[in-house]
Amino acid sequence: VNQGADVLDINMDDGLIEGVGAMTRFVNLLVSDPEVSRVPFMIDSSKFHIVEAGLKCCQGKVIVNSISMKEGEAKFREHARLVRHHGAAVVVMAFDEEGQAAGYQDKIRICMRAYKILVEEVGFDPQDIVFDPNILTVGTGMAEHNNYAVDFIRATREIKRLCPGAKVSGGVSNIAFSFRGNEPVRRAFHSAFLHHACAAGMDMGIVNAAQVIADKYELLDKELLELVEDVLLNRCENATERLLDYAALLDPKSHPTAVKRKGQVGGAAAAEKKASGLDSWRDLPVTKRIEHALVKGIDTHVVADTEECRTCGAYPYPIQVIEGPLMDGMNVVGDLFGAGKMFLPQVIKSARVMKRAVAHLIPYIEEEKARSGKTGSDNAGVVIMATVKGDVHDIGKNIVGVVLGCNNFKVIDLGVMVAWEKILDAAVEHNADVIGLSGLITPSLDEMVTVAKRMEERGLKLPLLIGGATTSKMHTAVKIEPQYSGPVVYVLDASRSVPVVQSLLDVRAKAEFAVDVREQYAELRDEFYAGLEDRRYLTLAEARAAAPKVDWASAENAPHTPSFTGVKAYEDFPLEEVVPYIDWNPFFQVWQLRGRYPNRGYPKIFKDEAVGPEARKLFEEAQAMLKDIIDNKKLRLVGVVGIFHANSAGDDIEVYAGADRAERLATFYGLRQQAEKENADPYYCLSDFIAPKSSGVNDYLGLFANSAMGVEPLIEAFKEAGDDYSYIMMEALADRLAEAFAEKLHAIVRQELWGYAPDEDLNVDDLLKVKYQGIRPAPGYPSQPDHTEKQTMWDLMDIEARIGMGLTESFSMTPAASVSGLYFAGAASQYFAVGKISTDQVTDYATRKGMPQQEAERWLRSMLTYEP
Repeated sequence: VNQGADVLDINMDDGLIEGVGAMTRFVNLLVSDPEVSRVPFMIDSSKFHIVEAGLKCCQGKVIVNSISMKEGEAKFREHARLVRHHGAAVVVMAFDEEGQAAGYQDKIRICMRAYKILVEEVGFDPQDIVFDPNILTVGTGMAEHNNYAVDFIRATREIKRLCPGAKVSGGVSNIAFSFRGNEPVRRAFHSAFLHHACAAGMDMGIVNAAQVIADKYELLDKELLELVEDVLLNRCENATERLLDYAALLDPKSHPTAVKRKGQVGGAAAAEKKASGLDSWRDLPVTKRIEHALVKGIDTHVVADTEECRTCGAYPYPIQVIEGPLMDGMNVVGDLFGAGKMFLPQVIKSARVMKRAVAHLIPYIEEEKARSGKTGSDNAGVVIMATVKGDVHDIGKNIVGVVLGCNNFKVIDLGVMVAWEKILDAAVEHNADVIGLSGLITPSLDEMVTVAKRMEERGLKLPLLIGGATTSKMHTAVKIEPQYSGPVVYVLDASRSVPVVQSLLDVRAKAEFAVDVREQYAELRDEFYAGLEDRRYLTLAEARAAAPKVDWASAENAPHTPSFTGVKAYEDFPLEEVVPYIDWNPFFQVWQLRGRYPNRGYPKIFKDEAVGPEARKLFEEAQAMLKDIIDNKKLRLVGVVGIFHANSAGDDIEVYAGADRAERLATFYGLRQQAEKENADPYYCLSDFIAPKSSGVNDYLGLFANSAMGVEPLIEAFKEAGDDYSYIMMEALADRLAEAFAEKLHAIVRQELWGYAPDEDLNVDDLLKVKYQGIRPAPGYPSQPDHTEKQTMWDLMDIEARIGMGLTESFSMTPAASVSGLYFAGAASQYFAVGKISTDQVTDYATRKGMPQQEAERWLRSMLTYEP
């Protein structure tokens, strides 16, 4: 509103939000604010019951966004009458039963049809009708899209003529979607489009109000405007190609009224670029050579350059070489990383260079200390880092440690599976300034709560950082922060770690920073508990009554008899056979390289303007290490598969020794969805996908576990050499190989061992998109969040004895590069998330498992609807 918006669009469509409650609370909040409520509200949702909730809270004239005829005229009339009942105006999308209106004629036809129904049948005032004839993207490279802007502008003029009184609107950002990431081009499109569309009669649009005001049509760069309008108005066949060539020359963050070419930037980045010639940088002064080596990750000459600094006379003490040129260079790295001009793989390489330089200086520093009698250390602060007890995963922790080390923090890495006593003792022993906790599996969340409680009991006041794949800002605010009176901060990834730690240790800013975080977390807790109050949960009996109904007598659902039952072990599976099954997307996520649309994901990431070159370089280096792993058999793939006779018994799955089902070997216990759904969808449990014992149908259950063995000694060797980049690369590749082996094993099971899909012919992309029949959920994941179920798998297949994979006390698998799960073969099986569960199910589950309820609540704590 302060930036000039004339209408405020309110949308609460999000998978994690309970739409009705959120819309109600938010609109009630806005109507009580006189500054905000002076502009009309637009209640926006794809779900009409959420629209109704918003309408009931609004005062004065509002706009509903939106209704259309895509579900037919009857539903259109129903929605329109309800909107009119509330006295609201309405946005009408140019959709009908045949789909979205793209061309000029379809836009006019659909809008005229809707206008006639609204005015003549429903009784709408024409001035309360706002048509959205669909602003579609131009400049895509597809010829059929070239006239989209012209069609909208022409249709606007005709709609205003044929539908008197009605308004025309649209989502303006759609027009330049193909130029996302290039600010001057994208914003010039918006301004030019509004200029022509408004001249044709367009009344309103969804825009960035501040940018529209700043980017006046008359002020746009003339060369840029001409090229943009060539595309917008479809003035020549090669308009898109010409604009793409021009756009590639522009600084993507400049403004359309003050366009800058690439290279017209100053500061450290420009200086670094200027000094980046392949041959010339060795002629620079030694301090600049060190800076260049750090920024580029080149360690070839760094020892010689460091020694030159030490002996040149400019630095009387060896520590001054670290404090001077080395830290100056790392500050440039930090600035470039923070500005998004360097990426994590480059920073890790910079750390490798820094370590080599520091390692050369350490003997001289120790000698100087001995001579002068000085003790102590020179760093920005001491950080204790650990993966908590029961968890063996540490890639993310290692990356954060390296990035903090690059910024002159002394990192004491305690490793994995670290008990709270050891963490707190180390903090005292090393006079730590910060403690950082990491974890990947859900039981780690409870262990983090324990660490926070013990810190409070010991009277510590150190900041506590929380990170890892299963952690979240919400969980930190709700479960961890209330346990500890010192600062507790959730850190999303390595790039956020440095500013957070710096803020926590800044004498002038730390108190204000801690108070701000505490207030944020208090608001998150209020939001979380309010959401629980709004959400309704079925009783366990009601959820069971709404379970999916599978016709086990039908041919489609009849279980396939496996060609093999029992357990089969793989002790050295060929590495080269799993390489084609590698999913490279998580690999790039580990290194925090993310392409922007339309270049998200592998291999499109290589085309991304910002991260593409570094992603390709990283990938090539990964291929070199992968080749070395395979050629020299540095890792060994092991796995075990079991297929057993099975039937469901209520929410559980019983596993039998033979076809007669006489001897029960084990039981897998299931959890059922309880959160109320907005439609008639069933409430799932994994047992629904196995034929019930009462059906008389013989069914089967599969199990698997696999791992990449031999990683630890390789990582230790890299660590001893100070090569952070290589050991993180090795960890990441081991994880990818383990996951790829799981994919390969599943294919073998489907086609051979179980044999229910012998003719399956899917490429790797299809496999990663789960286009095959069946699922392989794992204990500890959404379909069965209880990690303790892994123990049944380990006992049933004697996994540790067969292939050497173990379980920690928190049921994390060892080694870390490991995968396990269950196989369901039925056509009815599908992935789902259990979500939150109520106390009646927890009591029932604990009773069935023969487990004390308090223990069950400990393992299921993150999914409870109540505080035990």
